[in-house]
Amino acid sequence: MLEALGALGGLIILLLAGDALVRGAVNLSLRLGIPALIVSLTVVAFGTSAPELLIAIQAVIDGVPGLAMGNVVGSNTANVLLVLGIPALFSGLPTSQSKTQKSYIQMIAATLLFIAVSFFGPITWVHALVLLGGMAMILTDQFRDALSGRAAVLDEPPEGADPTMAGWKIATYLFAGLVGLPLGASLLVHNASAIATRMGVSETIIGLTLVGTSLPELATTVVAAMRKHADVALGNVIGSNLFNLLVVVGVAGLFGPIPVPEAFLRFDLWVMLASSLILAPIVFWHKDLGKRWGFALCTLYAVYIFIVLGIGV
Repeated sequence: MLEALGALGGLIILLLAGDALVRGAVNLSLRLGIPALIVSLTVVAFGTSAPELLIAIQAVIDGVPGLAMGNVVGSNTANVLLVLGIPALFSGLPTSQSKTQKSYIQMIAATLLFIAVSFFGPITWVHALVLLGGMAMILTDQFRDALSGRAAVLDEPPEGADPTMAGWKIATYLFAGLVGLPLGASLLVHNASAIATRMGVSETIIGLTLVGTSLPELATTVVAAMRKHADVALGNVIGSNLFNLLVVVGVAGLFGPIPVPEAFLRFDLWVMLASSLILAPIVFWHKDLGKRWGFALCTLYAVYIFIVLGIGV
């Protein structure tokens, strides 16, 4: 009973924090004069992925690196299939106007780099530096894009932005979102993990299914969808996946070697890549993520979880 109440409290905190983070991000983009997509790819994505980083580091230190690997791979798969699938299923996401081609290509490149590094595993500090170097290159490129997009934002502010919002209020929204999301996720994941552990579920499966469900990303994307901020929703997912692959594993790899389970090389890494490639028509053909897309993505995620549990990683 207490675990159920804790999970419910975590869910409520997640939704409130997600709303605060979206409000802060949209108004920050207006205040800085940069596209909302850039803010979502950096501030929002990095903030919502902070729990994955802390979990991965702690897992390596505690001698359970399988949880760190499962956390990242499971989170990235869930980001596409579940985090985008759920809001699309209920309300649809107007992604046809989102300009995410470059960042999407960067995400695919990062995924391929991560898979290549995994086949040379275990992931050591050398591989970690390669991953972190890739993130540094992407951030440099996004900084240039932010500077070049200032004029367009000032001419056409993001929908829902308040030009009169004070700077302290924007900072408060961002702070509330960035603090509340990991807090809510921690409450929900702690209770779910406790139940799973008592059922005898392995640490890797917990990483793929419970810890890796990207709860902060899901809460933020649901709120962004409700407010029709498709750039925030899509940018959050792409940015989070980049952060998970290059920074989470990159930093965790500096604390100790991360072995790559054989099952990941055979199955999970390729599912992660395939789920990312599914977004290609949305990104390049300027399609909206409608309810049919949402149903398809959620169904694929359910099939993936069923297979993972059946394999018994």
